[in-house]
Amino acid sequence: MTPKREQSRGALRDADLEERITGALVGAAVGDALGGPVEGYSPDQILERHGVRVHGVVGPWHGERWRTARPIAPYHKGDGHVTDDTLMTHALVRVYGRVRDHLDAYAVADHLVPDLMTNPRWIPELQAEALPLHRVFLAEKWLVARLHYGHVDPREAGVGNIVNCGAAMYMAPVGLVNAANPAAAYAEGLDIAGAHQSSYGREAAGVLAAAVAAACAPGASPDSVVAACLSSAKDGTRAAIERVCEVARGCPDFESALGPLREAVAPYDTVGPDYRNPSLGARRPSRLHAIEELPVALGMLTVARGDFRQAVLGAVNYGRDCDSIATMAGALAGALGSPVPGDWAKTVAEASRLDLWEPARTLAGVTREIFEKDVRRRRAHERAFAGMGGPECSD
Repeated sequence: MTPKREQSRGALRDADLEERITGALVGAAVGDALGGPVEGYSPDQILERHGVRVHGVVGPWHGERWRTARPIAPYHKGDGHVTDDTLMTHALVRVYGRVRDHLDAYAVADHLVPDLMTNPRWIPELQAEALPLHRVFLAEKWLVARLHYGHVDPREAGVGNIVNCGAAMYMAPVGLVNAANPAAAYAEGLDIAGAHQSSYGREAAGVLAAAVAAACAPGASPDSVVAACLSSAKDGTRAAIERVCEVARGCPDFESALGPLREAVAPYDTVGPDYRNPSLGARRPSRLHAIEELPVALGMLTVARGDFRQAVLGAVNYGRDCDSIATMAGALAGALGSPVPGDWAKTVAEASRLDLWEPARTLAGVTREIFEKDVRRRRAHERAFAGMGGPECSD
């Protein structure tokens, strides 16, 4: 680690568990809202549209024509509205609130799917109350089709879905429940995501959970988060993260990183250069490829040296699937303890008509309960193992 990075790491706050959970969840929502209105465009198109780089909440790309302008209609992307990334994240928090223990693919079938299908909620982009199922993308509707109507084994339901960031985009709560334990977060993320994704989409969900867990550890830094990802990640996902973060370490700011990070991830990305016109091989299973969003989010976190504002703005101005990239970058920077700008959080909460802090309060309580259960389970195992002639634990 260079002296500059060591110094910047010290600027991160030594936050407690509740602060890290709040930072991660509020940070993810803010990143999502900032990235929504420029999703699908290139950095050059974003610069041309706004005249400058995006530095906060902006309005819809097509202005007042957002209700009819294609390909965005009928979604009101912009003005601080969160997207399906946040809706799915909050839905997963509600599942943790009901189960109050670690989750698996069966919890997705038993709790998440009914929540999407049966409970109308305010949908910011629709400016109306509706079932979350009516807002989420086809890759998330897959959960309902396969689990509710198809009665597929939840552990295998993700097979056949398009391989994208659909599962990874809402996995931050898994990392928070397993705070400071990246290996456990990775395993739980993979289990949950089996109901939704396969191949490198499922892998990214596990790695994102591991990254958030690593970011919660005392003294964590962007470098330690990336190291935790590399220790868990497999195949193309690992290679993409390693390459993108290597390039990111040579970029002094997000402006200088926009082109190089795209070039670094391009060999692993299946979507291709035109985000709105994916290549023939897009989103198909492969051990050689990776989703674009996670490596770029880690790259922007590295460029920003953990600073929330710079990591999220880098993700937003990168374009392409930037609401999901900024969601991930915001969750990671927030978990590291970098403060989420209060004016951004207030604007997003008011515009989206959501209490961004309530899910964090819920998850903080659940996380402590789960940890206490884990301790009891571990001690019961230690006693049983000692009873079989194994070593006794001194503490």
